[in-house]
Amino acid sequence: MTASGPVFLAIDAGTGSARALAFDIEGRLVAHASQEWSHAPVPGHPGGTVFDTDNGWNAISTSIRTVVDSLDGRPVAAVAASSMREGFVLYDADGVELWACPNTDGRARAEADDLVREGIADEIYRIAGDWVSITAPSRVRWIARHRPDIIARARHIGMLSDWVATRLTGRFVTEPTCGSSSALFDLRTRGWSEDLARAVGVNPGILPAVVECGAVIGGVTAAAAATTGLPAGTPVVAGGADTQLALHGIDARPGAPTIVAGTFWQTTAVVAEPLIDPERRLRTLCHVSPNTWMVEGIGFLSGLAMRWFRDAMCPDAVALAASRGTSAFALMEEWAAQIPAGSNGVIAAMANVMQADAWHQAAPAFVGFDINDAATSSRGAFIRAIEEAAAIVAAAHLDILSALTDGRALAERTVTFTGGSSAGTLWPRVIADATGLDTLVTPAPEATSYGAARLAARGIGASLPPMGHPDRIVHPDPSDRDAYREISARWHRVYRDVMSISGDDLPALFTPPGAARTAGAELPARPAHLAENLG
Repeated sequence: MTASGPVFLAIDAGTGSARALAFDIEGRLVAHASQEWSHAPVPGHPGGTVFDTDNGWNAISTSIRTVVDSLDGRPVAAVAASSMREGFVLYDADGVELWACPNTDGRARAEADDLVREGIADEIYRIAGDWVSITAPSRVRWIARHRPDIIARARHIGMLSDWVATRLTGRFVTEPTCGSSSALFDLRTRGWSEDLARAVGVNPGILPAVVECGAVIGGVTAAAAATTGLPAGTPVVAGGADTQLALHGIDARPGAPTIVAGTFWQTTAVVAEPLIDPERRLRTLCHVSPNTWMVEGIGFLSGLAMRWFRDAMCPDAVALAASRGTSAFALMEEWAAQIPAGSNGVIAAMANVMQADAWHQAAPAFVGFDINDAATSSRGAFIRAIEEAAAIVAAAHLDILSALTDGRALAERTVTFTGGSSAGTLWPRVIADATGLDTLVTPAPEATSYGAARLAARGIGASLPPMGHPDRIVHPDPSDRDAYREISARWHRVYRDVMSISGDDLPALFTPPGAARTAGAELPARPAHLAENLG
């Protein structure tokens, strides 16, 4: 292998950014580029967000061209895409995008409630393994109700990783990992359920063909070559969903739990059957390899909250970190590391533990800080509180995974930590202490993109090794582990109290992207003495 050898290109359309990364045959990262993006709200429809396909493609194609230009002539052997899940695109007969949403779109709450009342939500969960709160069925109904002209013109549908492949090749296909995040799949057959599609108003004729991950979809078109710098004809291979590709990148062992920590966090395990949670807490999707699935609990806002805190509260960290040759997040963790477990009493109410069929979230809030004591209620305390909240929710999801797998998921008393947040030094420590598990940190935070690159290689008969052994193992600290039992219990008490402050008539209630409050699921009553749980 020489420095002029071919590379495999991964494209990631994530919740917070568009990225392109090139890996060589040894699995080394050769070049990368990214552009952060956000998703505009929908006027008049609270919670709605739009995926801008034109600006999105500009961000992706610019990132690709930046990588291609930096390769100094090294050929791109194949390309595969990953993306956030749940978001999808509708096209007309000419392949022009009519409508698109990211995973953060939450406008279809009323339509989700309708699906619950009609009993269709129960059937979707039984067949597709997911509830209607963050998936296509309620969104399709919203489009039919508010934009029937789009439904009438729609001739193709694709998930967001499919959309990247369509932009590159002009072909319409999906694969099981992102396809199953639509909640229109039959998990057992790893393909579309035409019955579910008809039940929610989707014409089965617009559903694309399903291929397995790693299959060649087609070649880069002349039009895509002109915008990306990729040679026309470059093979484009079916990639998949971000979480599943991260597990593929690290070669996650069946049954062993993993926290995939990006903008949102997924606490997950690969299983050998389409295991459905009888209590409808977690969700199940198809995994990369045939005859494999994954069960996961989602922690909303975990990585996104840290990015928000950086931008809103730590603008000086970016320049200061650059002067030191480090990242703003690394500097923020230095501040947080000076704060003891428990964040000096500061609690971040961000994501709630997943309960797919009645998932309520508090309005994002910080509780317990002292405005008379800036030394203890510092930025470091708030940063640590964000990290502790994410770890506590992940710990709850691990407990559910253990129960669903009869203890197998935690039998080895370890959890793997991967994704962008795993690049930190404090967050793995907090996870180890909050969960009581040895925390295995992957050697690089690019697991999702590496999983896509491995599939790109597979498509042309090559092979990239799985990501190496963990470069760090963080063991729980016995004293902090004891402290986190009380810290976690207090966090759950306070979270319930913060959530109870908001009611159906208060716009402050935060429901996670696309998550509907289901019929018959009431918010808990406000406690008589809220302050009792703050001590």
